[in-house]
Amino acid sequence: MMNSELDTTRIPRHIAIIMDGNGRWATNQGLDRTFGHKAGLDTVKKITSECARLGVDFLTLYTFSTENWNRPAYEVEALMGLVLNFIEMELFTDNNVKFRMIGDLGRLPEAVQKKIHYMEDLTSVNTGMTLVVAMSYSARWEITKAVNDIVAEGLPLPITEEQICQHMETRFMPDPDLLIRTGGELRISNYLLWQIAYSELYFCDTFWPDFDEQELHRAIASFQSRQRRFGKTEAQVENNE
Repeated sequence: MMNSELDTTRIPRHIAIIMDGNGRWATNQGLDRTFGHKAGLDTVKKITSECARLGVDFLTLYTFSTENWNRPAYEVEALMGLVLNFIEMELFTDNNVKFRMIGDLGRLPEAVQKKIHYMEDLTSVNTGMTLVVAMSYSARWEITKAVNDIVAEGLPLPITEEQICQHMETRFMPDPDLLIRTGGELRISNYLLWQIAYSELYFCDTFWPDFDEQELHRAIASFQSRQRRFGKTEAQVENNE
């Protein structure tokens, strides 16, 4: 249910999440790390449904970084299998959610790539929230690719911020209003570095498999308690209001 303290008129338009703690959650229970990823998938379902219900326009989930390719092969294979299962879920149709994926998708197994394109096409007619999955993604890779694409197109120098934005993987959506990281770590881990320049950051100790609707509400309530100034003074913001 809706947290009574939330202001329904100030729900973040775009929430980005670093879903951290799956492996540690499983290890703490004496389980293989892959069980944590399976449990984390259930959390994805809950949080996606709740964000859609609250009126969030975009939810971006950091699922697999370019650095994660260095993990043990069995764990990478298990993660790819989970991605296939996730893409087949009824979550999108039940919640009127569009599906998009960003990242270096050419590195993914062909079966995963086919499923991605299928679900993007299938859900393109949905009119609700867009769920964006960052897969085989890193911010430095994204920025480097954007600059190389601009150079390859022969655009005149100097390169502008607007040109870079137009060549980013995320060019179809606004920058995140709120970035949430679960699992107790206090770092960004190469995630949406360009886009979170003025995002509000929220860190919690809860491992991702234990992150529920109430935890989400706490993060949004924290966001709503802050004044976003975008480089202006407090007085300037208040006068504009």
